[in-house]
Amino acid sequence: MNTKQNERISQVSSDTLVVGVDIGEEKHYARAFDYRGIEFSRRALPFSNSAVGFNVFYKWLEDMKERTGMKKVIIGCEPTGHYWFTFQKFLYDHKLKLVVVNPYSVNRSKELDDNSPEKDDIKDPKTIAQLVREGRYSIAYIPEGRYAEIREAQVCRDQIMKQHIRLANQIQAWLQQYFPEYLEVYKKFDTESGLLVLEQAPLPADIRKLGAEEIRQIWKDAKLRGRLGISRAQTLIEAAQKSVGLEGGEAARFRIRVLISDYRRKQEQLARVDEILQKKVMLVPNVEKLLAIKGVGIGSVAGFIAEVGDIGRFTDPKQIQKLAGLEITKISSGKRKGKPGISRRGRRRLRRVMFEAARALMQWDTAFSDLFLYYRTRIHHPLGSMQAKVAVECKAIRVFYAILKHGCDYDPEKLRRDIKRPVTE
Repeated sequence: MNTKQNERISQVSSDTLVVGVDIGEEKHYARAFDYRGIEFSRRALPFSNSAVGFNVFYKWLEDMKERTGMKKVIIGCEPTGHYWFTFQKFLYDHKLKLVVVNPYSVNRSKELDDNSPEKDDIKDPKTIAQLVREGRYSIAYIPEGRYAEIREAQVCRDQIMKQHIRLANQIQAWLQQYFPEYLEVYKKFDTESGLLVLEQAPLPADIRKLGAEEIRQIWKDAKLRGRLGISRAQTLIEAAQKSVGLEGGEAARFRIRVLISDYRRKQEQLARVDEILQKKVMLVPNVEKLLAIKGVGIGSVAGFIAEVGDIGRFTDPKQIQKLAGLEITKISSGKRKGKPGISRRGRRRLRRVMFEAARALMQWDTAFSDLFLYYRTRIHHPLGSMQAKVAVECKAIRVFYAILKHGCDYDPEKLRRDIKRPVTE
């Protein structure tokens, strides 16, 4: 048991009411215990995810405190999706302390009561309260100001991007059915000159009917630049003439036009949310020094800040590494020694952001590429490709932390000095 856990345990004394809350989409369940685990609540309290439900919970809590004589309250929950955000704000506004427990720990611990891992709205609050009593919790972080806006904008961007990708896949699926030769003419299906033609002449028969001169006029009216003359238009017509795609009709025409329209709308939304993200990210102290690193873009910085929040709340970059689920673990038993690996018990989105950031750094910054090569080729304990990439991710976290927290300049030579031997050996 570490010191921090001891400190958390000490927060739960004989006059502390420990409340476990199981968070659901529409309804939550609460149970109350003392510091020894003796239950005060006769049955789990159900309450809705609404103002009315939260007030029911608050009255129940006040009545419980009066009946038991408890002076302090600590409330624990699982951070389930986004469903707990409003409950968190309600407790914050009422000066009540909310802590969060790891969902993995809940799943493992609830088997102790009846040797069953089943999800149970009645059992889960008890398990959550037990973890709180044992100090196995963390303080719920509430981003504020620019950090709250960056997180919200990044979540919005991720959602739009998923929809954008889905639409891209649907457009390509349509083309493979009705005009597969289009993908031979345009290596990128969303090339503007191609989409403009599809909007007016979706099917190969429509393109053949349109003619080369009319296609060229579409491009001219749109004021597109590049080699978009008669020759290019004729190439598209020839592809339409030899097409093996389905004949299609009014419904097929309507569908591709809707898909292209929705795809364009998502592109516009992405551009708008990127503007918001850039504006808000540039308000974060020292961020310009981070963006000065070759290979670090606004996307990776925004993703990092969205997940981490205010860097000032951390005292060591290892805390961020753990938050991302990148801390190194090894399972050994008896004579068997397990291979080290990352825990993956953290924020998947942060892990993904740092993986992409590390990949870009290795491509554009020679110090990071040298570091990757060292991990792969060192004499003692060389790492596999993926292991080396994870090691570079962790190094990138330390660089991001140092710059944002302390305002220092990036020094590639210092990064190279961390390499135990010259890469050229």
